[in-house]
Amino acid sequence: MERVLARDVKSHAGKQVTVQGWLHKKRLLGGLNFINLRDRSGLVQVVIQDDAEVEKLRGIHIGSVLAITGQAVDEPRAPGGAEIHEPKIEVQVPVTDEPPIEIDKPLSHKSDNLDTLFETRVVGLRNLQEQAIFKIQAETEEAIRKYLRGQDFTQFNSPKLLPGATEGGAEVFKLDYFGKQATLAQSAQFYKQIMVGVFERVFEINPTYRAEPSATTRHMTEFITVDVEMGFTTFPELLNLLSNLINAAVDDVWKNCEAQLKLWNATKPLLPAEFPTMTMAEIHEKYSKATGNNTVGEKDLRPDEEKWVCEYTAKEHKSDAVFVTDWPASEAKFYHKVKDNDPETAERFDLLFRGVEIATGSMREHRYEVLVDQLAKKAGGKPDDDGFKYFLMAFKYGMPPHGGFGMGLERLVEKIIGLNNVKEATLFPRDINRLAP
Repeated sequence: MERVLARDVKSHAGKQVTVQGWLHKKRLLGGLNFINLRDRSGLVQVVIQDDAEVEKLRGIHIGSVLAITGQAVDEPRAPGGAEIHEPKIEVQVPVTDEPPIEIDKPLSHKSDNLDTLFETRVVGLRNLQEQAIFKIQAETEEAIRKYLRGQDFTQFNSPKLLPGATEGGAEVFKLDYFGKQATLAQSAQFYKQIMVGVFERVFEINPTYRAEPSATTRHMTEFITVDVEMGFTTFPELLNLLSNLINAAVDDVWKNCEAQLKLWNATKPLLPAEFPTMTMAEIHEKYSKATGNNTVGEKDLRPDEEKWVCEYTAKEHKSDAVFVTDWPASEAKFYHKVKDNDPETAERFDLLFRGVEIATGSMREHRYEVLVDQLAKKAGGKPDDDGFKYFLMAFKYGMPPHGGFGMGLERLVEKIIGLNNVKEATLFPRDINRLAP
C-alpha cells in the first residue's frame, strides 16, 4: 500500500492507509492505548486495542521507526483532525535506549538550560517547537531570495578561503593552506563589490566566520549572512530596498508559517512601508535625556540604547525597526563613502529590529583614487598588496556609485519569532565555548 503522510490521513477517512515515521509519543494505559507517529508533515494519532499490537511497543522508546497500516477515522480532537484505528504495526528500527530528553514536550529555552538544549540538539530538533524555528528560518531565507530576484538581483557564491583578513582586525580564523597561511572569510564584502561591476545587483546567503571572543546573546563565531550589493543607487534607495525586503520576508512568513508561529506565540512585527530613520547623535541625546545615562558624543550605540530606541520608535512611529544613520567617519571602513558635504560623517547605517542590530550597510567609495587614499590612511594598505590588488582592479576599470548591506539571518529569525538569544535560532551554534555537535 502506498505511503500516506500524517497531514493527509484525514482526506483518506474511511479507508485503509499506511503511514511511516518515528514514534513521537507513547501512552499505554491498559484499556486506552495510543501513540503519535511523526513524519515530515507532522503528527498522526494511532489508537491501539489489540494486545498483540500493544506488545510490539513494549521495551522500545521514542524515536523508533515504525510502519503502521490501519483504518483512517475522522477525529477533530486528534492532531490533523483524524486518527488511525485497528492498526498493524511493524517496528522497522527499534530504539532500546531511553532518549536524553522528552521531545514530546516543549524544551526549555531559559538561559541556564541552553547548554543542555544545544548538547542534546541532535535529538531535540525532533521536537515540533524546535522544528518550527528552522521551518520559519527556511521560509525567511526563501522569501529574501524571492524578493531580491524579483528586483533583478543575481545570486552568487564567494570563496570562504582567503589569503588574508579582508577587513583587517584580529577577529579572523587562520589555518594552514598547503604550507601557506589562509583565513576564513570575515565577510563577502570585497567579492560582492567586485560583482557589482559584473551584474550590477548581486546577493549571496552564506556562512561568515568571525573569531569573536564575546560570549553574548548576539555573537557567534559562525553565522549566515545575507550580503546584498547594488550599483547605480543612492543612500535613500538603499534604505528603501532594505525596508521593502524585511516587509516582504515578514509577510511571506506570516502567510506560509502560521502553524509554526503559533507554537511560539509569535506576534507580527509593526513595520511601516518605510522604516523611521534617526541619526546616532539624535539617539544619544534622546536616550541620555530619558534615562539619565549620558552617551552624547559616543561613537557607537550601547546595547541598552539599541533596545531603548526600538521601544521608542515602536511607541512613537509604530515601527519595530529603525535605521541609525550619520556614523562618525573616524569609525568607517576604508571602503565606506564619506559624505561629500560633511567629511566627518560616513554614509553608513545600522538597522535595529526589536532591540538588536540585524544589518549594517553603507554607500561605498567607488572612485579609484579616493579609495586608494582611504586604504592607505585607514588600513595602512597599498594598491599592490595581495589582499587588496584584485579588489582595486575592479575599481580601476570602472565601478559605478554603489552600496550594500550585510544582514544576519539568524538574528532576523530570532526577532521574528521573539527569542532571546541568536543561538536559539541556529541549528548547531558555534561560539567561544562550543564546537560541537
